[in-house]
Amino acid sequence: MWVVGDRDLSAESLRARIWDMEAKPAIPTKRNEAAVRCPEWISVHRNRIERLWGRLKEWRAVATRYEKTAHSFLGVLCLAASMDWLKS
Repeated sequence: MWVVGDRDLSAESLRARIWDMEAKPAIPTKRNEAAVRCPEWISVHRNRIERLWGRLKEWRAVATRYEKTAHSFLGVLCLAASMDWLKS
């Protein structure tokens, strides 16, 4: 199992916790850290997911997590994803 994250999550303590969960981190390193190998297909899919989140955050309710409960936030998230899919 792979745990995918953004460059902001790059920390050795987080990587150690991921390895303790018997998973592999797919988090790019910061510019001042040593590079970590990651399969190419994970980088491609991580990029797609990051671009999707960028488009979904155009919706104010998604970007600010306006909804109070997880259930209602998931509804707004599904609506935003559906509208993004219809737009493409």
